[in-house]
Amino acid sequence: MKPTLFVLAAGMGSRYGGLKQIDGLGPNGETIMDYSVFDALRAGFGKIVFVIRKDFADDFKRVVLAKYEGKVPCEICFQAIENVPEGYTYNPERTKPWGTNHAVLMGKDLIKEPFAVINADDFYGKESFEVLAKFLNEVAGKQNQYCMVGYRVCNTLSEHGSVSRGVCETDAEGNLTNVVERTSIERKENGIVYTVDGVDYALPENAPVSMNMWGFTPEYFGYVEEAFKTFLKERGQELKSEFYIPTLVNDLIVAGKATCRVLDTTAKWFGVTYAEDRQMVVDKIAALTEAGVYPNPLF
Repeated sequence: MKPTLFVLAAGMGSRYGGLKQIDGLGPNGETIMDYSVFDALRAGFGKIVFVIRKDFADDFKRVVLAKYEGKVPCEICFQAIENVPEGYTYNPERTKPWGTNHAVLMGKDLIKEPFAVINADDFYGKESFEVLAKFLNEVAGKQNQYCMVGYRVCNTLSEHGSVSRGVCETDAEGNLTNVVERTSIERKENGIVYTVDGVDYALPENAPVSMNMWGFTPEYFGYVEEAFKTFLKERGQELKSEFYIPTLVNDLIVAGKATCRVLDTTAKWFGVTYAEDRQMVVDKIAALTEAGVYPNPLF
C-alpha cells in the first residue's frame, strides 16, 4: 500500500494577507501545494488528503482539486474550533482552532496507511519527498517508528532577514532526541549564527532543522486523540493555546513509546511568510522549471 500525503491547509496567511494556499506562483498559476503533490506522486505516494476550513471548500475544490482529477485520489476533511471530543469544553471566546496536531487528528477516519504531514504553503523540494517515501515504505506494517525531514539550516535561510528554526539534536542512530527553538538565525560575515540576548552563537551550515515535514504510521492518531484530551483539560480555556506536533512527538520519545528518525535532505526549502517573499518564490520556481526539474505546465 502506497503512503498518503496529508496536507495541512486550514490556516489563513494573516501576515501574508490572504489565502496563500491558493495563490498562483508557478509559470501557469500553479500553487506551492501543486508542486508538493507533483513531487509526492513521483516519489511514490498514492493518495492526497487535505485538511481545510469548511468555508474554504468551494474555492478549494475549484482552484486546487479540479486539476488533480484522474491523476491521484484526493479527499478532504475539515478543521474547526468545535472539533473536540465529546464531553470536553473550551473557552467560548476562542476564535482559532487548536494548531497543527489538531489538524492532523481530523484525518484519522481517512488515513489507514503510513502518511506524511506537510504544510500547504511550504516548498519542500523533490529530494525531501523521495527520502520520506522511502522511509514510509520501510515502516509499512510496523508501529511507533516515525520520522521528520531535517533540512540543513543553510538551505532554509531567508533573504529578508533572520528566521526562527527548531534545531534538531540526534543520537548515534540518527533518531531525534531534542528540538531546541532558536530565534534570530541569519548568515553573517563569519557564518550562520543565532542570537540570544544580543550575543551571537555559531550554528553549523548543515545543522538539521524542522520545517514541519513528518512521517507517521496510523496508530499515531490514537496518541493524538488521547493527548488532545489532556491538552483540553489543561489548556482548553486559554484563548490562544495550540496543540503542536513536535510537543507530542517529544513526549512519545521521552516516554519510550516511539522513535523519530531525522532524515537528511539536500533540498532547499522556501516559503511565503511575508508578502515581500512572493517574488522570490516565483523566481525560484521559474528557475527550477527552466532547469527541467518540473514540466511546464505542471499538470
